[in-house]
Amino acid sequence: MSITEAPVDPRTATLRRRVRLVVAATITYNVAEAVIAITAGVAASSAALIGFGLDSVVEVLSAAAVAWQFAVRDHESRERVAMRVIAFSFFALAAYVTFEAGRSLLGVAEPQESMVGIALAAVSVVVMPALSWFERRTGRELGSASVVADSKQTLLCAWLSAVLLGGLLLHATLGWTWADPLAALVIAVVAVREGREALRGETCCTPTSALLGPDAASGSGDGCAGGCCG
Repeated sequence: MSITEAPVDPRTATLRRRVRLVVAATITYNVAEAVIAITAGVAASSAALIGFGLDSVVEVLSAAAVAWQFAVRDHESRERVAMRVIAFSFFALAAYVTFEAGRSLLGVAEPQESMVGIALAAVSVVVMPALSWFERRTGRELGSASVVADSKQTLLCAWLSAVLLGGLLLHATLGWTWADPLAALVIAVVAVREGREALRGETCCTPTSALLGPDAASGSGDGCAGGCCG
């Protein structure tokens, strides 16, 4: 005798489609952002731009991990592996950016002005918060801590965009060449912090109520999101 699956209510189905839509949009934008930032960064010897582009690659991995997780019924079983991949990607990003920033500060590779980088950072300051808000709102209504956590990663990218924009503008307007590698080091520090949290599973094991906010189901605040603490 076959066991039929419980039907999914229309609202839940709509929210799941929204998750797939916003994840696809985030991946698409971050791929374009990574290509532009890394290309412009190499041309201008900008450690900050290259680091920002590599951070976009990590953001793609984070969004792809959510898509991969929701591709199967038992999505919790995939989360630990995905988080480890993301963690080590952050560490690699931090190491590379720190190395390039050090070269710039020592005068080995002096960064040049990049109007393309300034324009990209300005667009990202607007686009990334909008994507984060939409994903966070959808995740909270759906009751998915992992979706809300990924929205926090997207919001982090928005803050890094602001740091990048400030560094590039200071360099372009005041000639402060040290502003570029300083912005890169800020990106590296944030990357290390995010990598450590991912490696320890802090995103996974954050209480669901803390991620979902006051609308989370009662009684969920004492447990771990997705039951993945082990």
